[in-house]
Amino acid sequence: MMAGSLSPAARLARASALALVGAGALLMVAPLYFMFVFATHSRGAIFSSPPPLGFGSHLVSNLHVLLAALPFWHNVALSLYVAAASTLLTLLLCSMAGYAFAMFRFRLRQALFLLVLGTMLVPQFMNMIPTFMVMDALDWINQPRALYIPGAASAFGILFMRQYIASAVPFDVIEAARLDGCGELGIYWRIVLPLIKPALGTLGLISFIASWNNFLMPLIVMRSPARYTLPLALRSLQSPTNTQWGALMLGSAIATLPLVVMYVLYSRRLVDGLTAGAVK
Repeated sequence: MMAGSLSPAARLARASALALVGAGALLMVAPLYFMFVFATHSRGAIFSSPPPLGFGSHLVSNLHVLLAALPFWHNVALSLYVAAASTLLTLLLCSMAGYAFAMFRFRLRQALFLLVLGTMLVPQFMNMIPTFMVMDALDWINQPRALYIPGAASAFGILFMRQYIASAVPFDVIEAARLDGCGELGIYWRIVLPLIKPALGTLGLISFIASWNNFLMPLIVMRSPARYTLPLALRSLQSPTNTQWGALMLGSAIATLPLVVMYVLYSRRLVDGLTAGAVK
C-alpha cells in the first residue's frame, strides 16, 4: 500500500511509531555522543551546568594526562592481540565441535551436547574462584593466554555452529566426500568451512566484541598495569577524589572506535549470519 493511500488513522499510527523509534534512537546515541564531546573538555567543563554540547579544546591535554597515567597504547595493543587470538581460537574450536556434533554419529553424542549446553546455565561469577585456581596452578597469572584460552570453546559458539552446519551443510555431500576417500580434516577444511562463512563471520564478530569488552577475566588474572586490557586499564583511572574525567572519556572513546567501525562495516553481515539457515 502506498503512503498516499493510507487512512488518517494509519498515518497517525505510522508517525507515532516513527517518533517513538526516533526518540529511542536518540536515547541510545546520546551517551556515545557525550562521551566523544567530554573527551575534548576539561573536568570543570564536564561538570558545569548545563554541560557542554559541542566539542572543546582540551583533547591534546586529556591525551597527555591519559598517556602519563597509563601505558595506554600498550594496553590497546594487548587488547587487540587478546581479542584477535580469542576470536581465531573460538572460530577454530567451535566450528570443529559444531561439525562433530552435527555430522558425526557416535555413542553419547546427545548426552555430551546436553552437557555442553548445561554449562550455559552456570552464572559467570561462580567460575571466578575455580578459574583463578586453575590459572594459578598453570602459572598463567598475569599472562595474556589466560584471557583467551579458557573460554575459547564456548557453549554458545558450539551451539551456534552446530545448528548452522546442520542446516547449511548437506549430509549427503559429507558422505560422498568420505566415500571418495577424503579425510575428516580435509572435509572440514575444503567443504564445511567454505559453506559456513556467514556463520564464521557472525561468531567472529560476537567473539571479538565480547573479548574486547571483557572486564571480569582481566580483573581476576592480571596484576601489572602493563598487562591490563582496555576495560581494566580505564577502570584504574578512576579515583575516589581525583578522577580525570576528560582523560577517562578520551580513553573510552578510543576504546569504542573499533567497535563503532566494525558495527558500521559489518552490522548487515551480523544480522544475515544470525538469520541465515533459519529457513532452509
